[in-house]
Amino acid sequence: MKAKQKGINKLEGPVTDVPIELPERRAYVKCPGCRRVIDQELLARNLDVCPRCGHHLRLGARARLAMTLDDGGFEEWDAELSVQDAPAGREALSFPGYAEKLERSQRACVSRDAVLCGRATIGGEPCAVFTMDGDFMMGSMGSVVGEKICRTFERAIELGLPVVGITVSGGARMQEGTTSLMQMAKVSSARARLARAGLPYLALLTDPTTGGVTASFAMEGDVILAEPGALIAFAGPRVVEQTTHKRLPAGFQRAEFLLEHGFLDLIVERADVPATLAELLALHAGRIPSASAPHALLEHHGPHTLLKKIGRRRKQGKPEPPSAYEIVQAARSVEHPTVLELIELGFDGFIELHGDRSFGDDAAIVGGIAWVGDQVLTVIGTERGRSTKERVARNFGSAHPEGYRKARRLMQQAERFGRPILCLVDTAGAYCGIGAEERGQGEAIAANLVTMAELGTPLVSVITGEGGSGGALALAGGDRVYMLDHAAYSVVSPEGCASILWKSTDRAADAAEYLGLTAPRLTELGIADGTIDDACSHEELARRIVSLALDAFAELASLDTEELLARRYARFRAF
Repeated sequence: MKAKQKGINKLEGPVTDVPIELPERRAYVKCPGCRRVIDQELLARNLDVCPRCGHHLRLGARARLAMTLDDGGFEEWDAELSVQDAPAGREALSFPGYAEKLERSQRACVSRDAVLCGRATIGGEPCAVFTMDGDFMMGSMGSVVGEKICRTFERAIELGLPVVGITVSGGARMQEGTTSLMQMAKVSSARARLARAGLPYLALLTDPTTGGVTASFAMEGDVILAEPGALIAFAGPRVVEQTTHKRLPAGFQRAEFLLEHGFLDLIVERADVPATLAELLALHAGRIPSASAPHALLEHHGPHTLLKKIGRRRKQGKPEPPSAYEIVQAARSVEHPTVLELIELGFDGFIELHGDRSFGDDAAIVGGIAWVGDQVLTVIGTERGRSTKERVARNFGSAHPEGYRKARRLMQQAERFGRPILCLVDTAGAYCGIGAEERGQGEAIAANLVTMAELGTPLVSVITGEGGSGGALALAGGDRVYMLDHAAYSVVSPEGCASILWKSTDRAADAAEYLGLTAPRLTELGIADGTIDDACSHEELARRIVSLALDAFAELASLDTEELLARRYARFRAF
């Protein structure tokens, strides 16, 4: 200490003559995820996402709007609405200390209550938008929040606008008693009217979204997005632990947990939110996203080995066609193009949507919104996977009930927004297992058949590989059914048939012939409407499938709904 003091005393002249630059004072924030200290300026440049662990920190409503909406495009609605003006009236203020707490929050947030509503554009796409403010009494939902969101839905209907809702909330506002509970039903009723008007509602769930907000409009979106790691729950973790007296597992009630359990469509990084919302808004309006580049294609493949073998045999002068069992084997080959590969190669873009909204997200069935040229459509398919690891993860294309329920949800969504549906089928059949039976495999397939029978939008199905029993039919009950030349479609597998009838799988080849499962035979019977030559590259095959489907959609689009349904009924009534 003395040495330091001595050094200072050696400075000649007055202290004011010494040029001293004081270091700039910087603010630092501790990340709630990794607990590391981060420069606040760096954090702001990274949209309040930790650059080390990726944790998405919470945002105020105005900061959220600034990074989501187009610059200068926000017209705020009902900014001055207060508790006294809302239907609940002044009696809501009788809770001890509530009026004072409201006043403090209003001063701190420069807002009258916990939601901002208005009209805006996102990526050039017009919409009505509301965003809740977690800084205002934890984003709790009282009469003002419910009233403003309800008015937003109503005004969106009047103006013909889609709605984007961004949620963050601790739940219903207890200080307003049961009137806060009624906001759940009020807003849900307004959301239902938006659906009847044929307008989409996109919900983005951020950390935290809990209680009555989760149990109402947060989970009512046509498409539900969430930020990574967001807490999304009805009962918060503390309540669950107190009720069950059990410690919760890591990741419980986080966005990733909800995606796995079928309640979300997508988890979106904060930086990607504006582009994702703009893309979805355009697609739900039947427009091609203007800023979207074609998705990257998968590895290119040519005709698979069995087709090459068949082709060589034909060139060698042997006129006989491949046997039915050879076709089954070709359909099962790992070199056969998968549904996701055909989607990637055949369309300009595809957004996969997830979840059945009740139990899980079955990887054996994929679905979402695709576009090619100026056509937007819904695509649903059974996906086997290519590598062994992926095939195991996708259960080799054999779907559980939640897979069929996801497909049904996407079909109904397509009907609501007037999108035609293309189903690509490649499955040995629905999964036979204890869990599948417990969760209603038969009911799920039956519900799909009834839904397809009544869909007011064209539906085309293509058997791209193996079409096994009711598991295949659950995606093939539409207006047109096509088959690849080397695809199979049957009530049972050849091995299963041989095992049941002859007590041995050794006669599977005989069973395949007798089952009449080939494309030419099923076209003769009228079960298939035509075949597609698949002795080509995967790119060319994808183009052929998409081209045939688009031609069919163009033809079916000329029919009114009653004629479409009548012809669909007659198609199956004939068998």
